[in-house]
Amino acid sequence: MASRLVVSTFVSLDGVMQAPGGPGEDDSNGFPHSGWLAPHVDEGFGEIMGEQFERADGMLLGRRSYDILAAHWPGVPDEEGGAEINGMAKYVTTRTPMNAEWRNTRVLVGEAAETVAELKRSTDGEILVQGSSGLIRTLQDAELVDEYRLLIFPVVLGQGKRLFAEGTTPAGLKATGSTMTGAGVVYVTYEWAGKPSYGSVA
Repeated sequence: MASRLVVSTFVSLDGVMQAPGGPGEDDSNGFPHSGWLAPHVDEGFGEIMGEQFERADGMLLGRRSYDILAAHWPGVPDEEGGAEINGMAKYVTTRTPMNAEWRNTRVLVGEAAETVAELKRSTDGEILVQGSSGLIRTLQDAELVDEYRLLIFPVVLGQGKRLFAEGTTPAGLKATGSTMTGAGVVYVTYEWAGKPSYGSVA
């Protein structure tokens, strides 16, 4: 028994993942570019996201991302995707106990590297990580990420929280797929392949 942990995230061409959805999502450090995703959403984007949630058995969130999504999704009608997301298992990592009112949510209290490793060992299927830049960094350092599914948007932001920040634990990746939406969003998938390999082209 073991789950696969999949990081699914939206990034700008220069790797920024902060506040793609709109103002107020994450304005920390004076980030001025909230909502950069919206102009590039089309049918192809919707199909990709629909497939991801259909495949997922659960969703893992950091505390801040949980608060953002829990404020929105419980009120979304079933026919607009609410049934699927509200019905799936959700896990939120936190160092301090909290009450999770969003249906089917389990709180993982403690150090995320430890609680998520135990979650992977004790569950089956696929767990999707959405947003949660701080949590992702912890998962990267603990080598718990099995796969990346990245939607790369045709925009350069120049600042903000990045998926692979300075000091990220090195990792080798294996490309497993790529496609592009009509709006120019490139969707690429990679599997974790252990440590990077090195050589010389000389």
